[in-house]
Amino acid sequence: MAKLLLTEFIGTFFLVLTIGLTVVAQSPFAPLAIGSGLMMMVYMGGHVSGAHYNPAVSLAIFLRGKLDAKLLLPYWGAQLAGAIVAAHGTMLIMGSPLVVAPSSSIPPIYPLVLEFLFTFALALVVLNTATATATQGNSYYGLAIGFTVMVGAFAAGPISGGAFNPAVGLGPALVDMLFAGGSFGQAWIYLVGPLLGAWAAAAVFKLQNPVG
Repeated sequence: MAKLLLTEFIGTFFLVLTIGLTVVAQSPFAPLAIGSGLMMMVYMGGHVSGAHYNPAVSLAIFLRGKLDAKLLLPYWGAQLAGAIVAAHGTMLIMGSPLVVAPSSSIPPIYPLVLEFLFTFALALVVLNTATATATQGNSYYGLAIGFTVMVGAFAAGPISGGAFNPAVGLGPALVDMLFAGGSFGQAWIYLVGPLLGAWAAAAVFKLQNPVG
C-alpha cells in the first residue's frame, strides 16, 4: 500500500503546487499549466496507483468497482496531505496563500453547480479512458484527463474557483485558515459539488458500459 499512497501524495502535491504558484502569480496561462501538470503526473503514476490525485475521482472509481474499499480512505488521506503540503509550500515561496474561492459577486448555487458539472465531466472521462474495457491499454488517457481539467479551469475557474477536487478546495483553505487568518466558510462547495459529480459520473458510466 505504501507505494500507492506515496504516488497519490506526490501527484496531488505537484498538482496543487502548480495551481498555487501559477494562480498566486496571476498567470493568464494558469489553466494550461494546471492541465499539463496533471497530465504529466497522470502518466507518472497511472500504472502504480491509478493516478487519481482527487478524492472525487477515487470515489467514482470505487463506485465503478475498480478501487478496493479498504483503499478509499487512505487514498483520500494521501491526497489531502499532498494538497496541504503543497499549499503551505506555495505560501512560503510566494509570500501569499493560495485561496481557492468562488466569485463573491454571484450566489453560491452557481459555483456549486459548476463544481458538480466539471467534476462530473472529469470523473466520466477518467472512467471511460482509464477503466473501461473498451479503451484498455490506450495511450491517450493522461491527455484526455489533463485537457478536461484545463477546459474546466478556463471555463469555470473565474466563477467557481475551478477546483473540481476536494483536496484542491480543502487543503489550501485549511492552510489559509491556520496560517493566514482566512476563512473556511465556503470550502463546503468543493466537497459537496465534486463528490456529487463523482457519484453521478459513476452512475452514467454504468449506463454507458453495462458490461464493463
